[in-house]
Amino acid sequence: MHLYIHIPFCKQACHYCDFHFSTNTTNKRAVVEAIAREIVLRKSYLPDGDMETIYFGGGTPSMLDEAELHFLLETIHKHFRVAPNAEITLEANPDDLNAASLQMFAKAGINRLSIGIQSFHEPHLRFMNRAHSAVEAEQCVTLAQNAGIDNISIDLIYAIPSEDHDILHSDLFKAFTLNVPHISAYCLTIEPQTAFGSWLKKKKMRPIEEEYAAQQFEILVKSLGEHGYEQYEISNFARNGHYSNHNSSYWKQHPYLGVGPSAHSYNGASREYNISNNAKYLEAIQKGLIPATIEALTPADRTNEYLLTGLRTKWGVELLKLDEFSAGAFALQSESELERMTRKGWIREDSGILLLTEAGKLFADRIASDLFID
Repeated sequence: MHLYIHIPFCKQACHYCDFHFSTNTTNKRAVVEAIAREIVLRKSYLPDGDMETIYFGGGTPSMLDEAELHFLLETIHKHFRVAPNAEITLEANPDDLNAASLQMFAKAGINRLSIGIQSFHEPHLRFMNRAHSAVEAEQCVTLAQNAGIDNISIDLIYAIPSEDHDILHSDLFKAFTLNVPHISAYCLTIEPQTAFGSWLKKKKMRPIEEEYAAQQFEILVKSLGEHGYEQYEISNFARNGHYSNHNSSYWKQHPYLGVGPSAHSYNGASREYNISNNAKYLEAIQKGLIPATIEALTPADRTNEYLLTGLRTKWGVELLKLDEFSAGAFALQSESELERMTRKGWIREDSGILLLTEAGKLFADRIASDLFID
């Protein structure tokens, strides 16, 4: 069993972000109370069993104060059986992390931090409108380690426009010196409803060049591999098996419950999408209603989602599961595509498992979409 809690507040809007959040924190306490109420309302959504992972995402969960975080965790423990060794992750921004806040997180039971560093290069941080400085980006990891939280992941963004690859090499060098066990690295994407999207439309910014992004990805994979990081998912790298158990549960199609505005849930048969509006979410929860849209999954939906998430991982996708999800349609519809991609050297089959090759990882999403069934 897995639980995701969406905390929909941020200090400021990053220019690339299209997740649901608000910079108005007037009703933060009320939203936290509503999230706790939703946990109670949804406690029967998942089958009975131990909660293996809890993930505070957002938004910026590190904006929660001690009382709010304890209230949510106490509610979870009251209504679910939390496994003794459960992975409890909190996403954090460097500017929220200091000795006091980190001690509070550790005392509350947070045993994994996912820190949104994005870059150690000051001009890139300003370009993305990040709230923290390059100095804070480096200091926060050491502070967390000193507080006893060693299971740390940092986020980096690559393909930020630059004349060469020197800044990426520098970012990676600094990450390696911090000795974190997990790094998530994401290609900069320009979404329409963001500041970057507006700049692109007004021609104040050029599109991200595919060749440049591919070069950066190859540098990233090579350098991380040389420093002992295993690429267990296209964007995720871990040392010594420090995988994100929570995110791995998504990729492996395990059921999970998502609470909070814009959170998603999945039970194997359907997906539910909470409304992405704080005021309407509050209004519904206060009436004892779940403000979610329910989508029943067709055989094609289940097959295509499994392809999209599973192919990106080291575990690949099982051909038997693809046939099971699709009621036999995958084998019939995808035979020629599989042959074409095998000839190109993008995919390979190993004991009934379909896997991306190193060359195929450059085209992961395109490969999955080309294999989608109707």
